[in-house]
Amino acid sequence: MTRESFDILVSGGGVAGLAAAAAFGQAGFRTLCVDPAPPVTSESAAGADLRTTAFLQPSVALLERAGLWARLSPEASALQVMRIVDAGGPEPVARLIRDFDAADISDAPFGWNLPNWLLRREMVAHLATISTVEFCPGVATTAVLAREDAALVTLSNGRQIRAKLLIAADGRDSFVRHALGIAATRTSYGQKALVFSVTHDLAHENVSTEIHRSGGPFTLVPLPAREGQHASSVVWMERGPEAARLAALPEAAFEAEAFTRSCGILGALKLATPRLLWPIITQKAAEFTAPHTALIAEAAHVVPPIGAQGLNMSLSDVASLLDLAEAAPEALGSAAMLETYARARAGDIALRVQGIDLLNRASMLAPQPLRDLRAGALGLFYGIAPVRKALMKAGLGLR
Repeated sequence: MTRESFDILVSGGGVAGLAAAAAFGQAGFRTLCVDPAPPVTSESAAGADLRTTAFLQPSVALLERAGLWARLSPEASALQVMRIVDAGGPEPVARLIRDFDAADISDAPFGWNLPNWLLRREMVAHLATISTVEFCPGVATTAVLAREDAALVTLSNGRQIRAKLLIAADGRDSFVRHALGIAATRTSYGQKALVFSVTHDLAHENVSTEIHRSGGPFTLVPLPAREGQHASSVVWMERGPEAARLAALPEAAFEAEAFTRSCGILGALKLATPRLLWPIITQKAAEFTAPHTALIAEAAHVVPPIGAQGLNMSLSDVASLLDLAEAAPEALGSAAMLETYARARAGDIALRVQGIDLLNRASMLAPQPLRDLRAGALGLFYGIAPVRKALMKAGLGLR
C-alpha cells in the first residue's frame, strides 16, 4: 500500500487532540487526526463525557487561533471569581470563605466553562470546515516507527502514514508513548472523582467554588442555565470507598449528601446528569519527545482536577508546538524544534504537577489540627495582596 504523507498526524481525538488538529489545520498544515472511538457529541448518549472544561485566558487565545472560540463562546459560562471555602471544622459548614476576583489582575474573567460533550460536537463540526484537516473517527494508531526523517504510522484501517510531526494526544495510557518505549511515573491517591451536573436554587453569579473538608475538594463550576434553572458542574473528590458509596446512593439521598458537602452555598442541589466515577492520579512522562514525535496532554502529564490546570496545560503544549511550527515550518518535526518544545514545557509542567499534587494532598487532610493549619494558611496567603495576585497570575500561567 502507498504511504501517504502529512505534515501533522494527531493520534487522539479528545478535546486536546481535536484542538491541536484545528489549530494546525487553521495554520495551513496538512493534518490528519485519528481516534479509535467515534466522538460522543450528545449529553444523553451512552458514553458521553459529562465532565466540563474551564478554558483559562491563555487557552482562549489558542482557541481563537484555531478558529474555534467564535463557535464555543456563546455556549460558555464566564468564571469571574474563584472562591475557596474551608469547611474543615468539626461540623461540615463554611468557616472561612475567600474570593479571588479576576478583576484584581485582568479586564477579562479567569476563564470560561463548557461541557466536554459539547466541545467535541463543536470541534468536530469545525474540523469539517477546514480543507487542510482530515478527521477519521473509529480509526486507531496500531504501529509507530519514529525515524530520523519522519514518523511512520500504521492505522487500524490499513493506511500507512508518513508524518513530519506525530502528536501523541491519546491519553494517560497512550499507545504512542508505550510504542516508543517512553516510561511514565504515576502517583495514585486512593481517590476517585464523582463528576455530574446539577441545577440549584441560587444563582452562581459566575463564581467557581472549591470547598475543602477532607478526602478532596468539592468544586462547583458555573454552567449556562438548564431549562431556565441555575446550573453548575460538580467534581466531588473523595477516597475510593467513600466515592463508591456515594455513587451507589439513591438519587434523593445523594442529593442530600451533596447539599451538605456543598455547605448549602447554592441552595438545594438536584442531579441533572448521571454520576460518573473518575480515578485520580498524577502522572508524568519521562520524555516529552521522540524523533518527529511530541507528547501532549495526558500522554505527557496528568494532574488531579484542581484549579482547572489539566486541560489548560494540554493546550499550552499545543500552543508551544504551534508557535515553533509557524516560526519555522521548514523545520517541522526536526530534532531542534522538538528539543526546544521539550525545554519550553518541562519547567512549567514540573511546577504545576508538583503544585497540584501538594494542593490535593492538603485537601485530603482528615486530622482536625491539620485542617485547622490548612485554613490558617489560606487566610494568611489571601491577606497579603501581592501574594494573592501572584497566585492568581500563576494559576493563569501569566507572568
